[in-house]
Amino acid sequence: MLDQFLLQMINKESTNPNDILNQYLESQGLRKTPERSIILDEIYNINDHFDIDELFNLISKKNKISKATIYNTIELFNKLELVKKHVFNDTKVLYEKSLNKKQHNHLICEKCNKIQEFCDPRLQQIIDSAETLLKFKISKHSLNFYGRCLDDNCKK
Repeated sequence: MLDQFLLQMINKESTNPNDILNQYLESQGLRKTPERSIILDEIYNINDHFDIDELFNLISKKNKISKATIYNTIELFNKLELVKKHVFNDTKVLYEKSLNKKQHNHLICEKCNKIQEFCDPRLQQIIDSAETLLKFKISKHSLNFYGRCLDDNCKK
C-alpha cells in the first residue's frame, strides 16, 4: 500500500511535506497528531543534516515531545521519503529533508566531519547510461566521498 501511495505522491514536485503526510495518514486511517506536524515543520526549517538529539533540542525549546515520539515519527517520514536517513562512517546517523531533492551527493571530511553536498550533471549521464546499457531502472543512489578539507579552517 505504501508503494502505491508513494508512486502517486513522490513525483509531484509542488506537493508540500504536510500534504503528503496528511494524505498518507488519511489513506491509512491514522490520526493526524500535532506532534507529527510539529516534528515535520521543524525538520523542514533545518537547512543542514541533523541527528535526533539536535532535532529534539530544537523542538524542546517550544514543545514537549518525547525523544521516542521523534524516533518513531522520523521512521514514518523516512518511509514516506520526506526525510532521508544517512549513515556516515558506518556509525554516524544523520537525517535531512528530502522532498523534491534531486540528485545530490556528499563530501565528508574525515578530520572535522563537515558534510558538503554537491551535484554534478555528469553523474546523471552515468546513471542514464547504466540504465540503458544494463536494462535497469535506477530509483535512487547514494554517493559519498570521504577525505579531508583543504580549508585552513578545518577543525580538529
